[in-house]
Amino acid sequence: MSFAWIVLLALHAQIAAPIVAQTAQAAATPTERSLSLEEAVAMALEHNESIVIQREDLVSAEAAGLRAHGAYDPLLGVQADYLRSNEPVNSPFSGAPAPRAAPTFKTYETLFSLDQLLPTGGSLAFRANASRQTTDGTFVLLTPAYGTRVGVEFRQPLLRGLSIDPARLALKVAAADRSRSAASLRKEVTRIVAAVEDGYWSLVSARQAVGVREEAVALADEQLSQTRARVDQGAAPKTEISQPTAEIERRRGELYAAHEALSRSENALKRLIYDAGNVALWVPRLAPADDPNITPERVDSQDLESTMKRALDQRPELAESKAEIERRRAEAAFADNLRKPGLDAFVSYDRLGLSGDLVDLDPNSPFTVLIPDYIEGGLGRSLAQLGEGRFDDTRAGVVLSVPIGNRAARGEAGIAAAAKRQAEAGLDGVRKMVLAEVLDAAAGVDTAAQRVETARAAREAAGVQLSAEHDRYVAGLSTNFLVLTRQNDLSNARLEEIAALTDYRRARTEMARATGSLLEERRIQVEDGAGGKDAK
Repeated sequence: MSFAWIVLLALHAQIAAPIVAQTAQAAATPTERSLSLEEAVAMALEHNESIVIQREDLVSAEAAGLRAHGAYDPLLGVQADYLRSNEPVNSPFSGAPAPRAAPTFKTYETLFSLDQLLPTGGSLAFRANASRQTTDGTFVLLTPAYGTRVGVEFRQPLLRGLSIDPARLALKVAAADRSRSAASLRKEVTRIVAAVEDGYWSLVSARQAVGVREEAVALADEQLSQTRARVDQGAAPKTEISQPTAEIERRRGELYAAHEALSRSENALKRLIYDAGNVALWVPRLAPADDPNITPERVDSQDLESTMKRALDQRPELAESKAEIERRRAEAAFADNLRKPGLDAFVSYDRLGLSGDLVDLDPNSPFTVLIPDYIEGGLGRSLAQLGEGRFDDTRAGVVLSVPIGNRAARGEAGIAAAAKRQAEAGLDGVRKMVLAEVLDAAAGVDTAAQRVETARAAREAAGVQLSAEHDRYVAGLSTNFLVLTRQNDLSNARLEEIAALTDYRRARTEMARATGSLLEERRIQVEDGAGGKDAK
């Protein structure tokens, strides 16, 4: 490779074009894997463990919402029992057969209940039971006797528990937690995408830096060859060889350091996009396939205000804070509601039935007992009476409970109100943070764009200076020191251009993140529902 060709390359080629060409060629080798930025982002969204954790947090929040709705599931209760009672009676009319002091009762009973919590905070309960009782007592009309009962009761709080109760609090908290988890997932996806883009362009920069260091070594080697030729011709002393020789070794040391930095950049990106399940994926080198060249654009200051307003609407951190406020407001409302006295209204209605086999009455008894004929019969007769409505029971009333002092509720209300105010203040702090980040990102984009322009101009000037200095050296009007210095100036200018272009890429990513538009610009959808892939 001739020296003139290298100088021409440095002067006229775009800074990234040769590196991209080298990357495309290297991608064909089995030791490297060609990787586009879009592929890297997709792999990170699929394998990154922090997204998996955040996704499961959303699944957990949805399960908590399902659990909260479970408070309104009807509760069915079934009970069956047997009772044998032989309780002594302190009366001459115990009805017990002689010579015992108490009759014996044997009862089989089955109870059914269905309870339903209502959205108003009230409750509705349905209950039914049937029993069969036998006895050897003489003061009964029926044995076995079949008793039945069916009824409904409605209870509604009028003060405490009217506007909010534990079930409705759980629903509000679950909804707020789900909103927070969805916002956290979106924030984490945004963070990972930004980190992958940063790592990708850092890898591109590291590969370009290796190319610059390799060319610097080649330039020094060419200068050493020319110096040897001059020494062989007697145009220069032998000591002239020491300076380009020392410079080659110094530049090789920089090349080794650049290779290490490249490896570290690759490993950092692999950490983001790979999982630990397939070790073989970690071995090949990564060869970025995207062209790093871009035309820098500055931020339109006229549109900055609308950009800041858009950020206040789109940033997931604000959605997180708003969800926290909703939770704290619900908790404060519930705690404040507990300060009210309890006043519940209730109404119930029951129908009853009774039937059985008539006992044999003593014909010598002085008492006359008239028994309706609709009582005699089995369990079916008792059930039929429920429909006939011969026996019923109606109740209505209110229950008042007033905690004296109620210090526990007042203290809880104070704690909840303070937590709500803290959450509201936290939202204001997040808004300020978002606005400041947008301004910082805009300044970063402008600065990086200006740096790219100046770095390109400096690189072009350094190439011209090197060419002129080399021509002077060939004419015998310059020294190795000056030529090598100009070569270092060109390498530094190229590295500065690479750094400026990389910083501009990072600044554009940070601007998109700060405004909350990164996922939209990259066409990445974050699904809020559980059970599927949340980011794609």
